[in-house]
Amino acid sequence: MRILYFGEYSGLHTLLARGMKELGHTVTTVGNGNMFHDFPRDIDIQRGSGRLSGVKHYLRLLSLLPKFRNYDIVQLINPECFGLKAEREYTFYRFLRRHNRRIITGAFGCDWYWVDDGLNHKTFRYGDFYIGDKMRTDAAAQEFIDDYYDTPKGEYTRYVMEDADWIPTCVYEYQACYSRYFPDKTQFIPLPIETNHDTPVHEFDGRRVRFFIGIDKKRSQYKGTDIMLSALEEVVARNADLCEMVKVESLPYAEYEKSMNSCDVMLDQLYSYTPSMNSLLAMSKGIVVVGGGEPESYELLQEDKLRPIINVVPTRESVIEQLEWIIRHPHLLNQLKADSIAYVKKHHDFRKVAQAYEAMYERVLKG
Repeated sequence: MRILYFGEYSGLHTLLARGMKELGHTVTTVGNGNMFHDFPRDIDIQRGSGRLSGVKHYLRLLSLLPKFRNYDIVQLINPECFGLKAEREYTFYRFLRRHNRRIITGAFGCDWYWVDDGLNHKTFRYGDFYIGDKMRTDAAAQEFIDDYYDTPKGEYTRYVMEDADWIPTCVYEYQACYSRYFPDKTQFIPLPIETNHDTPVHEFDGRRVRFFIGIDKKRSQYKGTDIMLSALEEVVARNADLCEMVKVESLPYAEYEKSMNSCDVMLDQLYSYTPSMNSLLAMSKGIVVVGGGEPESYELLQEDKLRPIINVVPTRESVIEQLEWIIRHPHLLNQLKADSIAYVKKHHDFRKVAQAYEAMYERVLKG
């Protein structure tokens, strides 16, 4: 197959492309590197800055159109892949549709359906837009509502999702959401992760527990990292003889990964039921994750034995409680580290995930 991957979130398409190439397929990746993460790509469409940046970006995309044709599969990381206003994105999406066999659009991030589910269905006990019966009022959550609800951007994402031939999901929350709207073309496939690392597992040997937290300034409030950081700072201040903190902010992905390697525990995704790509990367290195590990996420994977994630609910008190549990029970860390590696190898190895995508593409191509 000839496959075009358009856009990137946290390395999903990067690793999927690698797996598909190992299976013998021809793969091209297009994107902006996901900004400061700077993921590798074959065709760069990073938008510049300055007064005429929008016009230049639009003209560059037009010049690249001949490179975006004659693929068996075009997979979009999200309906919005081109870095343009919604009204202009239609032109490029319709070109992809006319000149390629099948369009796959990932349910891997925010769009109109994700916002609508949060506002009107409340599928989960807590999420990006509410906690229990209380709506979140922070600016980050409101920004997504303002972006997608009753806006041209929201209408565009609905158009693309309705038109797509298939919609893969990557975590429990997206599967529960999108299967409500598109039960006949939504399919869960786990996130892909590199599982064979050169970095040795950092076994705990009785020293101070090293906690890692990565801050993306633009998304800190939305993902709850601000609350997690506050909780971690309090725990470290009270227990400086038992633990320490490694904090990084808005690093390129390679530097981010290097910074976490010497740590024992990572804090990530306060409002999530499931581990993110960052969490799974950490787990694959034997780093214990404090974050999203609700029963529903394990049940979707049919996993009833390996449950290594230290789950928290979205309160500062819950985070503090779990962090203090860790420093009171450090003798359990090495087993949790081993279970984390086993969990990722079992469910998320990028080669297994690529095989699942390959099977999905073959079914979609057969119509």
